[in-house]
Amino acid sequence: MRGELISCLLALLLLLFAVPLQGRAQESPDPSLSASIEEKRQLRAAWIATVLNIDWPSKTGLSKDQQQAEFITLLDRLQAMGINAVIVQVRPTADAFYPSTLNPWSKYLTGTQGVSPDYDPLAFMVQAAHKRNMEFHAWFNPYRVSMDTQLNALVPSHPARQNPNWVVSYGGKLWYDPGIPQVRSHIVDTIKEVVRNYDIDAVHFDDYFYPYPDGTDFPDEQTYLTYGQASFPNKADWRRDNVNRLVKEVNAQIKQLKPHVKFGISPFGIWRNKSTDPSGSDTSGFQAYDSLFADARTWIRQGWIDYIAPQIYWNIGFPAAAYEKLVPWWANEVKGKATHLYIGHAVYKVGSGAAWDKPEEIPNQLQLNRQYPEVKGSVFFSTKDLLKNPLGLADRLRTDLYRYPSLIPVMPWLGGQTPAAPSLLSATRRYGGVTLQFTNRASEASYFVIYRFDEGEAITINQPRNIVGIIRKTVSNTQQIFFDDTAQPTKPYTYVVTAVSRLHQESGASNPIQLPSTTAR
Repeated sequence: MRGELISCLLALLLLLFAVPLQGRAQESPDPSLSASIEEKRQLRAAWIATVLNIDWPSKTGLSKDQQQAEFITLLDRLQAMGINAVIVQVRPTADAFYPSTLNPWSKYLTGTQGVSPDYDPLAFMVQAAHKRNMEFHAWFNPYRVSMDTQLNALVPSHPARQNPNWVVSYGGKLWYDPGIPQVRSHIVDTIKEVVRNYDIDAVHFDDYFYPYPDGTDFPDEQTYLTYGQASFPNKADWRRDNVNRLVKEVNAQIKQLKPHVKFGISPFGIWRNKSTDPSGSDTSGFQAYDSLFADARTWIRQGWIDYIAPQIYWNIGFPAAAYEKLVPWWANEVKGKATHLYIGHAVYKVGSGAAWDKPEEIPNQLQLNRQYPEVKGSVFFSTKDLLKNPLGLADRLRTDLYRYPSLIPVMPWLGGQTPAAPSLLSATRRYGGVTLQFTNRASEASYFVIYRFDEGEAITINQPRNIVGIIRKTVSNTQQIFFDDTAQPTKPYTYVVTAVSRLHQESGASNPIQLPSTTAR
């Protein structure tokens, strides 16, 4: 994730864009965008970075209980502001936040690579997220081996130590060489291990493929001569093919193991500039296609990914890469394709100066997204920045932009079945609210949505403002109980419940139950 080393990368962007960071003054937003967002289906996600202990754990060496308490606090605070998915970095540097037969324990847990934290963090995190009905996307950095160049500092059993010919030192870090077939096989096997053993909802890659250039060429000439030159006279085409092969194979292996598990990638926000390629975006910045060898257009057109979440980390009106120009470009790329578009937002920049000192910058970005039906959600980098509530952004999400719950959009190409509607058994006024009892024995049901309507209000499940609760299906019971603690004690209501599959297909409404008004005592 580019936000991992913010200060260094801001300097890189300054160099690459060759324009002042602040750009020109932010344009006034369209007055029609002043209304809050009300969408029943949106992915609302946050990245939780573990490399360098950016988001979690807050530092190395915490006890199991301390690590778990921190993670639960993160989830609860994110959920309170409307977030319905977390993207958690489980492989930050060719290591693991889970017991693995292929990769060592991450040093960002205990402080020492290869040392167990005495529990399974990934199993715990998936369970905690699902308990709150949040999707869990397992985030892998495929090629990065170390944040420094000390190969011998890695644990002796590390695949990089066992296969030093796989490793390249570049830009102050160690990387697996993407052109070596054995490297690709190892990465695919790493992902298969997690998909097979954990109930994750998605596999996620960020923007790191070939590393960001440091002014010199990535030293893979011998690899190119061995594996690429015969088929690819142009080394850049060969590098893109290496990345494409990985993306294609990862997707195929995921779907073979568990067809419901999604695969998403969050590339750098610019594919190519139109000055380089007429079909590129109206921008003049760093190009992922040419410098990172990441061809997001091909991944979309070939159907190798289920979602794309470009990191559009620039403000509205930024000269080299304007937010309002990039969003429609990406929307056009996914139009008619079996790929959802989510937008990555730079929360870490809020309050950093110029346009980012305006509290409405990201709210205006979210409002602008509504103009494009292809945009089906947002992802925020990163969690620690979001929880700081910069310029009141978290409050704005909680009380306005995300004040109503939202279901995650359906990906029809993944299949799945819509559950049968539940049976609402009773609705009973209790002290402090209303208790609902309902049942649904359909195996397809993964969670339930509870809707409440005022007297005279049309009974429809289309409006998120009517959602008063979303609860996970309990495995041990066929009967579910929900307590509506927001119900007023004397007000008449009508309730219905729906069942939703793990791929978010929603049933029709249950039978309604009306609660008449009562006289306060």
